[in-house]
Amino acid sequence: MKTNTTQFSIANHVAWITLDRPEAMNALNPELKWQLSEHLNQIESDNDIWLGIITGAGDRAFCAGMDLKANAHLAGASEEIQQAALKYQSNTTHITERFDFPKPLIAMVNGYALGGGLEIALACDIIIASEQANFGLPEPRRGLIAGSGGVHRLPRQIGLKPAMGYLLTGRHFSAHRAFELGLINEVVPTSKLRETVEGYAADIIQCAPLAVRATKASALKGLNLPLPEAYIRVDPEEEKRRKSLDAKEGPRAFSEKRPPNWQGH
Repeated sequence: MKTNTTQFSIANHVAWITLDRPEAMNALNPELKWQLSEHLNQIESDNDIWLGIITGAGDRAFCAGMDLKANAHLAGASEEIQQAALKYQSNTTHITERFDFPKPLIAMVNGYALGGGLEIALACDIIIASEQANFGLPEPRRGLIAGSGGVHRLPRQIGLKPAMGYLLTGRHFSAHRAFELGLINEVVPTSKLRETVEGYAADIIQCAPLAVRATKASALKGLNLPLPEAYIRVDPEEEKRRKSLDAKEGPRAFSEKRPPNWQGH
């Protein structure tokens, strides 16, 4: 499915979201943010979708962040256009706000991931980048801050001092530096990027979907707790997994030496 600002497809339990404004380096305008939100709603609600992958159209950018030109033009636009933008904004739950998104998300970074683009990647569970990828939160150079979670997620994901080095200067950093800092999972040649991401997706699909969701929920929620408390906590996602058919199917398939037939419930 193609929209004005995205491409969306589903195959083998995997949903692909492509941010599709290559002429603007896939920068975020109100319609793109809303469309991304709508696709995430579908991924969350459709039981046949087990994970999502987000990437950008073209080879220049994953997402260059907020579309500052569009925002500047919007200020002087007609009331009709401004009302349309407000309608998009009021119906958008951005990925950076979805702290309890239940299914795995992979960011396939194929170029610049700057500002809001990096914040999208930071909100994903796995980041795979091409060797040409480039990261940064340059908002202070525009009189802004990385207010969609960047100022909070980056220190948590790479450590305070490295994060402050980039947050306070607005500097960019390479994919290899991001890998050194533990921000991304792999750096690969552009020609191997999709193949590598598909490999991660295939391995996730081999796992029981409820077990994957319980693992994600337990790991992320546990980060906010002391270890002994996190250890004994049983989250609702884990309760659901324990009562599922898949919790019985996994051991049975292993003992019968056959691939499991996951039901997802």
